[in-house]
Amino acid sequence: MIQPAPVPAAASDPAPAGRTVLLLRRINTGVALSAGALLMLTVAVTLYDVVARRLGGSLGGTDEISGYAMAIATAWGLSYALTELVHVRIDLIRARLTAGPRALMDLLSILTIAGVAMLVAVQGWGVLAKTFAHDARANTPLETPLWIPQILWWTGWLWFALSASILSLVALVAVARRDPEAVAAAAGIDEGAETAELPLHGEDDHRDDSGADRGTGQ
Repeated sequence: MIQPAPVPAAASDPAPAGRTVLLLRRINTGVALSAGALLMLTVAVTLYDVVARRLGGSLGGTDEISGYAMAIATAWGLSYALTELVHVRIDLIRARLTAGPRALMDLLSILTIAGVAMLVAVQGWGVLAKTFAHDARANTPLETPLWIPQILWWTGWLWFALSASILSLVALVAVARRDPEAVAAAAGIDEGAETAELPLHGEDDHRDDSGADRGTGQ
């Protein structure tokens, strides 16, 4: 009896770069869920405060807390948008290029994102260091120690910079290996999500013709 040939490990398992991107996406999915939970908790606290005010009481500081939560969730959510390829990009030129130049544009894009994220993280650390040095507190009734929201916001940007740097390294290796598909998987655009809601070619014309026929009674 002839036994089927065993499948090589390289064919059954994703490449190391692919595994790295997959792991990063899984981590950032958990991060995004945590950020969403933080926002939901903020909504619950705000609703409770609204009801409490109607009954003659108030927690106080919900606007301050919601502002902190929004900044923290946004900082941590950036990495999820990046790894899921749903961040905003202007692809007017990219869409008209072939695979090779398109991969180079993707590489330039992810390198730029990583550079900006690193710059914000470095500058953010300077602000955080001053907060620690002066033991700064919010000029609000809560008198929140500012290092608490700032460090949560800053670590979100630090993780974003790290995620972008990892994707940049993956894209660089893929470009060196002349693998545009790997570049697109790590630093491209989710073209399927962008075109999913677009009408098929000729669909609008068909609808117009059908509407005209019904209007004339034919």
